[in-house]
Amino acid sequence: MSEQAQETVHFRACNLCEAICGLQIRTRGDKVVSVKGDPDDPLSRGHICPKAVALQDLHEDPDRLRRPQKRVGERWVEVDWNTALDEVADRLAGVHRAHGANSVAAYLGNPSVHNWGIMTHSSAFLGALKTRSRYSATSVDQLPHQLVAYWLYGHQLLLPVPDIDRSRYILMVGANPMASNGSLWTVPDFRKRLKALQGRGGKLVLVDPRRTETAEVADEHHFIRPGADAAVLLAMLQTILGEGLARPGRLRDLVVDLDAVGARIRPFTPERAEAVSGIAAAEIRRVAREFAAADAAAAYGRMGVSTQAFGTLCQWALAMLNIVTGNLDREGGVMFPLPAMDLIKGAGSKPGHYAAWTSRVRGLPEFGGELPVAALAEEILTPGEGQVRALVTIAGNPVLSTPNGRQLEQALASLDFMVAVDCYRNETTRFADYILPPTSALEHDHYDIVFHHFAVRNTARYSPAVFDKPRGALHDWEIFDQLGRRLRARLQPHARQPMVRRLGARLRDELMSRLPPHRMLDHSLRSGPYGKRSAHKLTLSRLRQAPSGIDLGALQPALPGRLFTRDKQIHGLNEAITGELTRYDGVLAEQQAQAPSGDALWLIGRRHVRSNNSWMHNARRLVKGKPRQQLFMHPDDLAARGLADGQRVRVSSRVGSVDVEVQATEDIMRRVVSLPHGWGHHRPGVQQRVAAAQAGESVNDLTDDRALDALSGNAALNGIAVTVEPVPAADGEADVPAAA
Repeated sequence: MSEQAQETVHFRACNLCEAICGLQIRTRGDKVVSVKGDPDDPLSRGHICPKAVALQDLHEDPDRLRRPQKRVGERWVEVDWNTALDEVADRLAGVHRAHGANSVAAYLGNPSVHNWGIMTHSSAFLGALKTRSRYSATSVDQLPHQLVAYWLYGHQLLLPVPDIDRSRYILMVGANPMASNGSLWTVPDFRKRLKALQGRGGKLVLVDPRRTETAEVADEHHFIRPGADAAVLLAMLQTILGEGLARPGRLRDLVVDLDAVGARIRPFTPERAEAVSGIAAAEIRRVAREFAAADAAAAYGRMGVSTQAFGTLCQWALAMLNIVTGNLDREGGVMFPLPAMDLIKGAGSKPGHYAAWTSRVRGLPEFGGELPVAALAEEILTPGEGQVRALVTIAGNPVLSTPNGRQLEQALASLDFMVAVDCYRNETTRFADYILPPTSALEHDHYDIVFHHFAVRNTARYSPAVFDKPRGALHDWEIFDQLGRRLRARLQPHARQPMVRRLGARLRDELMSRLPPHRMLDHSLRSGPYGKRSAHKLTLSRLRQAPSGIDLGALQPALPGRLFTRDKQIHGLNEAITGELTRYDGVLAEQQAQAPSGDALWLIGRRHVRSNNSWMHNARRLVKGKPRQQLFMHPDDLAARGLADGQRVRVSSRVGSVDVEVQATEDIMRRVVSLPHGWGHHRPGVQQRVAAAQAGESVNDLTDDRALDALSGNAALNGIAVTVEPVPAADGEADVPAAA
């Protein structure tokens, strides 16, 4: 690179988390000089979090794979793309023919929805497999949200978000947007938006077992026992309906069974909630009354309430709180964004379906074509017809991100074949026979297809590539296109299908798969809500002329037009929810009758603003400083067990144990412990240099694959029963504080 090379400014959206903040990236030649927030971005308004620099670090990381890798015994060798793609297609087709379509499974990780090449083209590959053995990070994250949206509003992506810029009261349960930048709620610069809400007399009330970063800026924080959220939310709903505080307004004509909801939740009193949650009945009633009386209020819950045994019931109760108070589809309440590339009303919309089939071993229901990932290991390890024998992973690390990671390791080691589309040799992809690495985020263009559906303001922004695609590299969409064509050539359609129909469908699929993502985007923009029939006349060309993005306006009321239900009405109760309320009534009675075990503690996870799940730990600037993988524990719980701050302890659950350093803190509820998720980079064969120094332990070596939300199949990662004790001296660990 010449020292005289000029600096160039590139405008781009950060695709590392859901906030999709606008960036100004300065480059000189083929090097990144700086990454800063774009003050002209109409959504993020100049805000960025520390993760933004990871775009540069990941792009430049010498450990990032740049050529296809083939495992030969214990060694990895580079091969050319044609050889890799041909051999992968041969092996997958061989398993498919020998054992059936469902013997090949696929897992899509969280980064899949952050990368539009995966969103637009993975079906070109996975569709050719025609397998029902499909899994994703959805079922360790957000499945209850989507299931409730499907049942109430008719579409799995109709997820209303708090209109924080006009709200005056937010009830938040099990969420930490100060660390996450919002989740299923694209809310960049949450701190400033909250300060503006408080400045106009508004209030944030947070319910969480830990005094989180968000609790520090909230007006109120209430500790709650993990797993008791459903009791508290139902008690709030019972208070509002039982005291005649409901005021659904125009929603009364849209919701067909509000009276039935009131009758069904009558048994869930604040006194019963107090007994299991640790929140006083008087406080539950006070917050419920405040919420009902507030002008423009929003109830919102995230990971803490979704990843537990009654996650779907929690999300249903939150939705009903917004509905009965008239805050659904209301300015300042919870509202439905209207994205420019609309997956809800657009061509190929996928509203969802539930329990169309079930998993082979445990009979768990599918949703939207995916099975709960907690069943993946058993589907590999259990012999019989339909046993999973081959696996495709795409941008995922389920060994660290799904429950009972040790069991999944055992399962992966037994596969006949595995291929990973990934940039790293990580705790999961080390089991693969092939790793196919796509270009880096800065080497391809980008548009946030998903997160505009959850954004606090309607905007659109196209991000051209910062650097040219390297010679010999493939974008992810090109990998899927080429694998799909090879698979279709090997797995011929049924011979009895009419020739014209067979050739026509095949030709259509191949033509669509070869269209680059930006061509699909242009078509969607032109036919979308801001396209040729609107005043905006939005096209890709117009977006290219607005590098900081285009403001499409504040969220607007959208019901009933946005509803996807057949009758354009909201059905507050169905058979599944009614049955779950009956079951939970019985569970509450049992919990009230039984005193908790003296040694039992409840485990919860946590996240940090400087990382994202199980990756970005190779970015030196993000992981520098003091380690942050300690087990948080209340001082009284330490004293009761004769433990000391800084000591190495053994945390054990039904499925395993990990040894970690404990940190005393009063920022966590008594009888609750917290370990961050995404760590555990000490497995052999992992190519991550920075993580080796701060490997930490995987919380998912403790979480239980048998613990699920019964309705959705989502993993219950929070509220796991664990014990904590000193690490035995015989194991080589000093039984004294590490600082001594």
